[in-house]
Amino acid sequence: MNFSNLHRKHFVEKLSSQQFDLLVIGGGITGCGIALDAALRGMKVALIEKNDFASGTSSRSTKLIHGGLRYLKQLEVKLVHDVGSERAIVHRNARHVVIPEKMLLPIVEDGSLGKNSSSLGLLVYDLLAGVKKDERRKMLNKHDTLKAEPLLATDKLVGGGLYFEYRTDDSRLTIEIAKSAFANGATLLNYAESKHFIYNAEKKITGVKAFDKISNTEFEIRATTVVNACGPWVDLLRKEDNSLKGKRLLLTKGVHLVFPYDKLPLQQAAYFDVGDGRMIFAIPRNNITYVGTTDTVYNQSIDKPQCSKEDAEYLLKAVNKIFPTVSLKQEDIVSSWAGLRPLIYEEGKSASEVSRKDEVMISGSGLISIAGGKLTGYRLMASKIVDLVAKKLNKDFGSCKTKNFRLSGGEFASEVDFLKSLELYLENGKTENIPSEKIREWFFRYGKNVSFLINSINQLRTKIADSSQLFNTAELEYSIEHEMIAHPADFLIRRTGKIFFDRLNAEKQLDYLNQVLSEQLETESSSSQKNLAEVKEEFNAAVSFE
Repeated sequence: MNFSNLHRKHFVEKLSSQQFDLLVIGGGITGCGIALDAALRGMKVALIEKNDFASGTSSRSTKLIHGGLRYLKQLEVKLVHDVGSERAIVHRNARHVVIPEKMLLPIVEDGSLGKNSSSLGLLVYDLLAGVKKDERRKMLNKHDTLKAEPLLATDKLVGGGLYFEYRTDDSRLTIEIAKSAFANGATLLNYAESKHFIYNAEKKITGVKAFDKISNTEFEIRATTVVNACGPWVDLLRKEDNSLKGKRLLLTKGVHLVFPYDKLPLQQAAYFDVGDGRMIFAIPRNNITYVGTTDTVYNQSIDKPQCSKEDAEYLLKAVNKIFPTVSLKQEDIVSSWAGLRPLIYEEGKSASEVSRKDEVMISGSGLISIAGGKLTGYRLMASKIVDLVAKKLNKDFGSCKTKNFRLSGGEFASEVDFLKSLELYLENGKTENIPSEKIREWFFRYGKNVSFLINSINQLRTKIADSSQLFNTAELEYSIEHEMIAHPADFLIRRTGKIFFDRLNAEKQLDYLNQVLSEQLETESSSSQKNLAEVKEEFNAAVSFE
């Protein structure tokens, strides 16, 4: 049976009729990572997510699997070592969505990073993170720095440093983990909200009452252990459990702006000093360049954080200062996203100073909650939680098996296999008259699963003449059959990122894609129209700044 909402009724019946070892609440990268780790060890695992997988923080990051260079300034040596080491593991296990990217660190007069301290910092970073020899830092003089990126301001430029980060698509990484967990026996359901905890006579949690937001029905899930991996919503569940004591979350907002590449035509991704203690990324990606991020304390609605006019002005000012000839304006922004970091509150520390380390909290009822941490360190957090669960279950489930586990689509034996696979799919694409740039786009989104899309093209061509509709339909049908989408926003935001990276073309296809999705999922007309209105609202919100 495929990982598809076409089988939703079956999944709900399974969740409501079985006893699980572990129920995970929260379908972000941490929750899905826990589900995968536990499933690989042989646990009976359930996971529910109140919206779509990765719909919270896990689709709203800077989209980097990075080694934590900025944490050296805070002397977070172990954190740098852990996430640096994990970066190589995540790259190896999801090679199609984790891509090495050279990053330029400009060094300017009176900046927070001098030439000597930058050189030393990058060296320590390379050593702590176990960076491969061919990816270690290279220090540049002013001339070579400008050669690497001619748009940089020259007046205070001293030099630069080149080092490697790893670019990713955070929500795609999350869905590949979810698919892998499902393939190994876990039962995962999106649009299923935990409403109330179920307790036994000893006031220990034994499950939850859940609400299916698609069928508007309630059901119960029984589990020996319940894990709260809800990111920014962690404290809301702790409050529901009457265990919101001691450590609490500090939510901070991070915003990113997207520009057409011709408006910000960087030759080189850059990580630059803003002058107020923050560092900002500017990353070219196909036909766009995006910049971010901010770091401000957030006390508003958790469900839909947005980029404010103040956020946009802050980033525009920073970009125009470091790249003075581009003169970007608000009207140049083609999209944006805002996400919340669920950090652990520390008295007297600013948003940027608070540690990014994860924290585990266990309540008297047995609820295990995890918060904090980094996208890069999801596997370590999952391992820590599953070890705790195994101990509570008092059964030997063995050790973590995710270190060498290739995620869905990333089943490449080596770098040679990866490159050979790309060449093979390019040849297959020629046979099916699919442009090579489309095959490359798909390959770096779906990896080996691109074969499903290529195989569907011939059949779809008999029904669809328009090439844009043809290729979008191939992707949409794959997402329906294998990636659990229920709404057009799932596809356009979290499965493909089209709202961010191809917004103008995607906007033209909204009505058509919603029609295809509604027909295949047999969505009622009223729900279909509501779904269309919601995704149009998302597109408008991406360029609305108040």
